[in-house]
Amino acid sequence: MCEPLLRDKIAVVTGGAQGLGEAISLRLGAEGAKVIVADMNFDGAKKVAERINAEFGKDRSFGVQVDVTKASDVEKMVKEATVKYRRLDLMVSNAGILKAFEITEFPDDAWRKVLEVNLVGYFLCAKEAAKVMKEQKSGVIIQINSKSGKKGSFWNSAYAASKFGGIGLTQSIALDLAPYGVRVNAICPGNLLDSPLWQDSLYEQYAKKWGISKEEVRKKYAEQVPLGRGCAYEDICNVLVFLAGDEAGYMTGQAINVTGGQEMR
Repeated sequence: MCEPLLRDKIAVVTGGAQGLGEAISLRLGAEGAKVIVADMNFDGAKKVAERINAEFGKDRSFGVQVDVTKASDVEKMVKEATVKYRRLDLMVSNAGILKAFEITEFPDDAWRKVLEVNLVGYFLCAKEAAKVMKEQKSGVIIQINSKSGKKGSFWNSAYAASKFGGIGLTQSIALDLAPYGVRVNAICPGNLLDSPLWQDSLYEQYAKKWGISKEEVRKKYAEQVPLGRGCAYEDICNVLVFLAGDEAGYMTGQAINVTGGQEMR
């Protein structure tokens, strides 16, 4: 059996109650980390934490409620982590939303909300994590970005703007924190075709827009990928564990594509 790669590292995962965030939280638990599962859905966060404790050992995880757009919530989240575990080794900024409209029909408040969650939320999480990590002179911050952070996205101007901004923020924070031994990177997944976002929202939106079935929407998006399938949670978790570990010790300020060849820049 392989040795866990992140034994006793202290990790916070925002948006950890479902979907990709849940998968990341469970994978970090499997790799030996102690995981603070953070989400607006407190019940969901607690359930994921309970599963980590049941599968990987007592007192390995707990859930916290957080709205990443509120500085006071983010401060409280990081404080709870450091009070219990005395340090913070990994911040995974995963919480995000997507609202899709053609630009002339995009409601102003919806556009701003996407930026608030995806970009301001990342800033606030990185800021609070950095305060702890600078003192430790160690730590890793990882943003879950998107291929839409590398190339404009149809009907997704707010989402793409937030993700392009996230890559600039990643690079800038990496420069700020490099003297303290703190690394900052982003992961840019392709389309997570089995995620709640697609299953509960996007298939229906795009099927209605194009006048085709949800199954045809899925096929259309899978066929755009050179490797012929959508992005899986495991694909992202594999890269995240590498970036969080010592073997990536010379990597900072990067935005790593996990897109099956769909994005190569």
